[in-house]
Amino acid sequence: MAIPVISFAAYSGSGKTTYLTSLIPCLKNLGLRIAVIKHDGHDFQMDRPGTDTHRLAAAGADTVAIVSQKKFALIQHSPPSIEDIAARIQDVDLILTEGFKHGPFPKIALYRQASEQPLAVPADTCLAIVSDVPLDVPCPVFPLDDPKPMAVFLREQLMQKKGD
Repeated sequence: MAIPVISFAAYSGSGKTTYLTSLIPCLKNLGLRIAVIKHDGHDFQMDRPGTDTHRLAAAGADTVAIVSQKKFALIQHSPPSIEDIAARIQDVDLILTEGFKHGPFPKIALYRQASEQPLAVPADTCLAIVSDVPLDVPCPVFPLDDPKPMAVFLREQLMQKKGD
């Protein structure tokens, strides 16, 4: 059975990372193992100039993997699809994505009134919405300042999927 994937969608500056960093400990307290796939709109650099991985890539390697006893990183210069990335992840109960609002996975929209941005995805396509104000939408709305109810909701969603 594939690991469930849930995408948190919102415009830049809405607080997705901040919310996820408060949600993840709540999910861990419920006994769930979590992976996160983060979309970056910039050209991030894991292999900084001067490092061995950078030197190997500069020499022409298309993919460089670095492994220690505690970590593993794979650096590819032609990124795979979000589906391919999710398929590589193992030994977790849930994969959360941040910033893949056009991806194929169920969405939870994050809405912060002060951002003056609309929802990043239509409310009628959302599994749920996290908001700092009440919303009249056709899906559950969870408080932005308290991630515990969302953690319980996600655990319940996982239990329903296992029962299907």
